[in-house]
Amino acid sequence: MEIFECGSRPSSRGPAEYFEGAVRIDLAFEAPAPARARGATVTFEPGARTAWHTHPLGQTLIVTAGRGLAQSWGGELREIRAGDIVWFPPGEKHWHGAAADTGMTHIAIQEALDGKVVDWLEHVTDEQYRGE
Repeated sequence: MEIFECGSRPSSRGPAEYFEGAVRIDLAFEAPAPARARGATVTFEPGARTAWHTHPLGQTLIVTAGRGLAQSWGGELREIRAGDIVWFPPGEKHWHGAAADTGMTHIAIQEALDGKVVDWLEHVTDEQYRGE
């Protein structure tokens, strides 16, 4: 058994190449092989969001605070709120982030395939973020 005490892992900023706006990432867990599960708590300030991306084995988001937005490529812009659970199937191009006027925090859970959990793509445009 391993216990990671609260505060024993430093927070990091979401890198500008993958995120727009102020984003804080707190690693929750990264199970060693042969396990594949990985998770992080991600906090988005108002207006902050991910770039478009995919996950080889899918992704589950558990929204824990605030109000945000999520969209799959070609799909409608959806509002997500604290208590919502969002599932993106393997390979589905999508983005997620905070609403324009409210921050949002979620726990992101995904599995690694050959050591990889995400494929980052282009940034979400302001027009896409606004649902235009």
